[in-house]
Amino acid sequence: GRKTSAGSRGGTLTELRESRRQFIQTAGAVGTVAAFGSAEKAIAESHSQDSRILQTDVLVCGGGCAGTAAALSAARRGARTLLVEKAPFAGGIITCVGLPYFDGIANIRDNRIVVRGIALELLSKSGVCAPDAKTVAKHNPTIPNTFEFKLLLDRLLMEQKQSLSVLFNSFICGVETSGERITAVKVANKDGLVTVRPKVVIDCTGDADVAAWAGAPFEQNAEVQPLTLHFRVGGVKKHPAITQNCRAALAAAQQRGELPHYYGPGVMFLFGENEVYIHGVRVPADPTNAADLSRAEMQGRADAHAMFRAWKQDVPGFEQAYFLEAYPWIGVRESRRLIGMHVLSEEDLMSSRRFDDAIATGCWYLDLHPNKTTVGSANDFKPEKVQPNPYDIPYRSLLTQKVQNLLVAGRCHSATRGAHASTRVTVTAMAMGEAAGTAAAMSVAEKRSPLELNGVKVRETLSAQNAGPFTD
Repeated sequence: GRKTSAGSRGGTLTELRESRRQFIQTAGAVGTVAAFGSAEKAIAESHSQDSRILQTDVLVCGGGCAGTAAALSAARRGARTLLVEKAPFAGGIITCVGLPYFDGIANIRDNRIVVRGIALELLSKSGVCAPDAKTVAKHNPTIPNTFEFKLLLDRLLMEQKQSLSVLFNSFICGVETSGERITAVKVANKDGLVTVRPKVVIDCTGDADVAAWAGAPFEQNAEVQPLTLHFRVGGVKKHPAITQNCRAALAAAQQRGELPHYYGPGVMFLFGENEVYIHGVRVPADPTNAADLSRAEMQGRADAHAMFRAWKQDVPGFEQAYFLEAYPWIGVRESRRLIGMHVLSEEDLMSSRRFDDAIATGCWYLDLHPNKTTVGSANDFKPEKVQPNPYDIPYRSLLTQKVQNLLVAGRCHSATRGAHASTRVTVTAMAMGEAAGTAAAMSVAEKRSPLELNGVKVRETLSAQNAGPFTD
């Protein structure tokens, strides 16, 4: 237990240096063997003085809800898969932003589960429901602990280490194309600038970065939905009027010029008896502009702490409160949207249009956040909330028009702005990701591009693994 200096441990300085040299050599060798995803089995790599080149069957760009499901799906089907994620962990909006909701898992009208496969696996392994559950207690259940969700994803990813490699703390930063194919994707990380040469690429970046850089058609509204930083406050005592009092305190703070925008707020005792989880920060920004995104991150932190100060000053139950944490990233709802082989529309949703190549079911309402303050709600419904029945999402909405070996899954898939307001949520993204991963593995196995695959066959393959659409 006591501290000692190097000189008190015995041995000459020369012996200590030699011991250290041997340790470094041994540790380096052990680290190579123990690294997640063996180079021999998952990816082939070569080194030169100027670059590092990786070869893989399937490259998944982004390890959020869609990307994690895509990587697991492709690897479980035996494709050599590389997952690249800019955070030090997987999970995206659930772990990086702290949103614990499994939105889109069930129909709000009867709580019937409409997404199975990997999404239901994750929910059940988080202890929320049985693996074969047909309904959930609440249509948008929450997981009990977002850190434990990180561990769950780590474990599931490592179970596939014979075919799956993961690079965390790694940024997709460029794309090389030849004709209508992506030939290389550039990745920046601690190894330097890495070149990945994949057979198939899945863009799960949320912002359609790869698709846009590869020349695939996309659209982005001049004004997109605002960004939100989630945070938690401890030392809070429950009070019957806490919601109303929190609203009143934020209105006063805004009147004093301390808070530009907010919504709700949602103040919930989700994780502990004396701890509240809050979503209510609202920051208008362009998440595809690096400088504006940086500004939004700083504004989000300032607004979260302004809310906390207002409540500690004015709201009963917050007298002994302390700021626990703001999650690492501000949450993005909307940016680029692919213009793919089929653009899913509001009409498709509201008419519950059926598609032969359906690969997932959506069910969330058209959840559009305005760039202004909305008290008591996240939305400004005019004239009312728009809630579709469960609807099909076709395989073609994951396919680009101009890039042969690219799939796009998650909130940047091919949809109109209104349809995207429903399909962008966590579980629906997981379902699209699982479909994209399955299709990518099929593409490699059949030596066909994703565009050449039969979408009905993709649907049938998903159905065989208890995934795909459960619209009816």
